[in-house]
Amino acid sequence: MTDDFYRSVDGIRVPDPTLGKNVRPEPEPEPVPDEQVAPEPPPKIRRKRVVLAEPSRTPSSLRARVELEQQTSWGELLINDLIKIQLRTAIALGGLVVLVLGALPALSYFVPAFTELRFVGIPLPWLLLGVAPFPLLFGVGLWYNRLAERHERDFVDMIEN
Repeated sequence: MTDDFYRSVDGIRVPDPTLGKNVRPEPEPEPVPDEQVAPEPPPKIRRKRVVLAEPSRTPSSLRARVELEQQTSWGELLINDLIKIQLRTAIALGGLVVLVLGALPALSYFVPAFTELRFVGIPLPWLLLGVAPFPLLFGVGLWYNRLAERHERDFVDMIEN
């Protein structure tokens, strides 16, 4: 190989970047006399109207989305309303769990005969306090998740309509 295929950079031989590529020198344009050159007018570009597939979108939904994205006071109010609804649901279901789980020790305290009940040889209060909370908490968590998704779906529907 000859040095034509390599360039020397700081004493290091680097392969020519055009190796293996079909590199053709660009032909030089032929000079045209000035009297024959007439500038061509640019082609007219016709505008096309783009229609979205969803006719339900209205300018108000676009406005609401812009308000939310720009975090204006109205968008912040909408988000705060959603947060309040979610918080209200969480507090209500949390109160339900506390009420149910708090009722079991209170029942044992106020009705001493309840502590003497046995199920399969195990005291019933122990079963209720040791086993029952897990399905209860799972059910309440599932219920909260569905309510939260419903609130968010209603919020999105309100924004889009």
